[in-house]
Order: sequence, then structure tokens, then C-alpha cells
Amino acid sequence: MKETTTIPTTKAVRDRLKSYGSKGETYSQILTRLMDEIDYESFMERQYKRLEDREYFVSLDDI
Repeated sequence: MKETTTIPTTKAVRDRLKSYGSKGETYSQILTRLMDEIDYESFMERQYKRLEDREYFVSLDDI
């Protein structure tokens, strides 16, 4: 069994977090999904930045 913990927060934050979830989804699952989305977005932003820095990169928007 995974070790659990308690994270103190306000009821407003708890309720907001709950609004991001689906029926039956735990707070841990909601937080994991949100963090995965943030990690993916950060990764993609870094990749786009690397492409923009290249001399021969042409954006699809420019074609």
C-alpha cells in the first residue's frame, strides 16, 4: 500500500481542485494528471524555443 499524507489547504482550494476531477477520481489522481499536463506543456515550450533558435527553422504558420 502506498504511503499517504495530508496536505493542509483552504476549503476554497480543495473545492477548486475537486472541480478539476471526474467522478470517482481521487485528489492524488487529479494532482498527478494536472502535473503531467504541466510537465508536457513545459517540455513542448522548450522544444519550440529550441526550434525558434535554429537558423533554418520555418514555422508551419509561415508556409
